[in-house]
Amino acid sequence: MTRRTLLSAAPAATIASQLSARHAGAAGTRSDILGMTAVDLAAAIRRRDVSSREVMTAHLARVDALNPRFNAIVSRVDRDQLLREAAAQDEEAAKGAFRGPLHGFPHAVKDTAPAKGIAHTQGSPLLRDNIAAADSLVVGRMRAAGAIFTGKTNVPEFALGSHSFNPVFGVTRNAYDPSRSAGGSSGGAAVALALCMVPLADGSDFGGSLRNPAAWNNVFGFRPSFGRVPSAPSSDVFGQTFATSGPMARTVRDTALLLSVQAGADPRAPFSLRDDPAIFATSLEREWKGKRIGWLGDLQGALPMEAGVLETCEKALAAFRAIGMRVDAAKLDEPADAMWRTAVTLRYGSVGPDLISFAERPEQRAQMKPEALWEVEGYRKLTAIQITQAQIGRTRIFEAFRKAFATFDFLILPTAQVFPFKADQRWPTEIAGRKMDSYHRWMEVTLPVTMAGLPALSVPAGFGGRDQLPIGMQIIGPAQADLAVLQIGHAYELASPWIKRALPMEPGT
Repeated sequence: MTRRTLLSAAPAATIASQLSARHAGAAGTRSDILGMTAVDLAAAIRRRDVSSREVMTAHLARVDALNPRFNAIVSRVDRDQLLREAAAQDEEAAKGAFRGPLHGFPHAVKDTAPAKGIAHTQGSPLLRDNIAAADSLVVGRMRAAGAIFTGKTNVPEFALGSHSFNPVFGVTRNAYDPSRSAGGSSGGAAVALALCMVPLADGSDFGGSLRNPAAWNNVFGFRPSFGRVPSAPSSDVFGQTFATSGPMARTVRDTALLLSVQAGADPRAPFSLRDDPAIFATSLEREWKGKRIGWLGDLQGALPMEAGVLETCEKALAAFRAIGMRVDAAKLDEPADAMWRTAVTLRYGSVGPDLISFAERPEQRAQMKPEALWEVEGYRKLTAIQITQAQIGRTRIFEAFRKAFATFDFLILPTAQVFPFKADQRWPTEIAGRKMDSYHRWMEVTLPVTMAGLPALSVPAGFGGRDQLPIGMQIIGPAQADLAVLQIGHAYELASPWIKRALPMEPGT
């Protein structure tokens, strides 16, 4: 029986008991190392139950076995070099010296973040030969914590769009169905994670780039509050308040572990939050009885949804009721169309400046994809009045969420408006009979959270639609309530045991 036949024969809530719990390892079975959570793996390395070299060898074998088909990891680092780095960390461990929580962890960095000595292409032919001279802030923190970089994870060109394909490396394929999109822009990260090519994954998020691929590959993706994970270097430390780096993992505890490494104030980022990031590596246990969940659904019919998305998410809401929470319908006062106009205007002003220098050179412009040029042209046409009006609109979005949080402890939205689409499709041009007027309109559901600067955890919601494919939900918390969002996500995960059992089956089955 194929995975798709299994899924179509069973409701999402019972998939867990029917799906195989095994991944294909280098020899066709899942090894103990690949089966560990990141939290358990870190403890095993520290106890020296497993060596960094063993961990590296197991993950590299996994990449060799699966990456040719799924294309999640690109710009791979030489195997011998990686084994030497792992052996060096084993020597340190033998002396009782550990670099940090990620000591000995193989890790592939999203190809939008520079990692010293590794190609930094952003999926663009214009940067095909670009080698990073230094780490970004978040990459440097992961390296200092002991991560050994095995390569990069694939992205859309310039991270534009939620479908990870580009002319440099090609398309990344969904972990559950290689004929489908992995999402994006952290698509390679989500697939590498879901298929156990890496124990943890990093990503970044503007229009759902951590959230959507996590949802489509049945893992967890966390967009932190504005300022939680500072960005550096940056040419605009005051105006760039939309995109943020963040963690992705197969469990919420693992997600929180990576956040504890990524987060923390930095003098180069004036709005970075000064809370101690170590709090995220502590217990996530908490009592939830009597707390309230607000279900935003399709924003009162404003957002088109593919058949099955809302139904799958609504079934998953039962997990919150199971832990004693109350779930009720909620709404935002700011109209969806107004939130979209605000987001598009401010996105022009955020993305355009990074791309306009390329677009001004005819020979480089000819190599840019239409979506990138669309952002540049929108940026060229912006006026000061439009930007000011959009900033006022952004404030209204924040206030709409703040008002909703006066009634509800957390708000829930679907993570995407469609299930994973065909990998050879550029982007969905229509949803439920409604035409999409841009390459990212189909991801409109993620942008209100971005505009409000709120923490949001994408959690698996189940499998649905005609082809029984994965979808997720965003658990949204008040400003800077990152820990609370992770705590409720952890409780949801424990109340949804199907998640950890609904792993991708062996390729070809």
